[in-house]
Amino acid sequence: MDQEFFYRLLSCQGVSGRETNIQKTAAAYMEGFADEVRREVNGNVTGILNPDSSFKILLAGHIDEIGLMVTDHTEEGFLRAARVGGITPRMYLGQKVRIDTGKDLVYGAVASSGELQKKEELSDTDLVIDIGAGNREAARRHVPVGSGVVFDTDWRPLLGECITSRALDDRSGAFIVMEALRRAKEKKCRNGVYAVTTVGEETGFSGGAWAGAGIRPNMAVAVDVTFASDGPGGDDGVRGRVALGGGPGLCVGIMGHPVMNRILEQAAGRLDIRTQPVITPGRTFTDTDAIHISGHGVPAALVNLPLRYMHTPAEVCSLKDVRDCIELISEFVCMVDGQTDLRPC
Repeated sequence: MDQEFFYRLLSCQGVSGRETNIQKTAAAYMEGFADEVRREVNGNVTGILNPDSSFKILLAGHIDEIGLMVTDHTEEGFLRAARVGGITPRMYLGQKVRIDTGKDLVYGAVASSGELQKKEELSDTDLVIDIGAGNREAARRHVPVGSGVVFDTDWRPLLGECITSRALDDRSGAFIVMEALRRAKEKKCRNGVYAVTTVGEETGFSGGAWAGAGIRPNMAVAVDVTFASDGPGGDDGVRGRVALGGGPGLCVGIMGHPVMNRILEQAAGRLDIRTQPVITPGRTFTDTDAIHISGHGVPAALVNLPLRYMHTPAEVCSLKDVRDCIELISEFVCMVDGQTDLRPC
């Protein structure tokens, strides 16, 4: 896998609704190997292998991330912001942030005080960002409302072939589907494979719904992170034992198609890759949910990347799991075809 490109993606930013710049990076990368790259009007980017094939497989990984969006400028030149996705406001107190204005990056510091630290119910409306502006007019000139805000943190290598970064949810999934497309081409896959880096997942799964309705695939594989249970705060009783380095997770539940899961397990066997079940009886709260019910309905599987400390500025994953997800999915898309019977009974 192209590890340097993975790190490039993690160094970019793109909160839900502000994914334009990072999608340009994704499109430029896939133009190096895809037969066709489409920039959709909703913001999705789709890399396609064999666009003339009648049998189509959708691969979806969302490229957006959680964060904040600037809503107002105070008279003193500070910024107010609203949550984008499932943030924990308390984590932002006293932290450095990057603000994507659409043109430039502006840096800021989230104000912290003893009063805020002691407040029991902290809301996004309590957060104030200091960019060093002396008044409202100066703040407006540099940062318009609607600008996206993320933690000013970067990826770092850890021991045991692990890395830590913000936005592994789900920049990793977007990277995996792009790399799976590249590997499928190297394997001379004849199916139509559509790798979509979707937008808006953290705020309502809009990119997944758009991809499913627009492509009308015969089947789909979504890639997203799942809570690892092998670290602090983990609980094997929630989704079963899910461990970093334990291999790709396969969603077991209504959104994990049983026949597709069996074929994924067969692909894993061919490649000597371990998989682990992720028990998800109901909704997955991923693009899978939207893709599955798009159009006339799409058979779908969800491949999970185990992740520790989700929705924090220091998420942790295993690079081995990332590689195994890429190889597993690229093998899967080469194994199925129009004759594959997906009926469970």
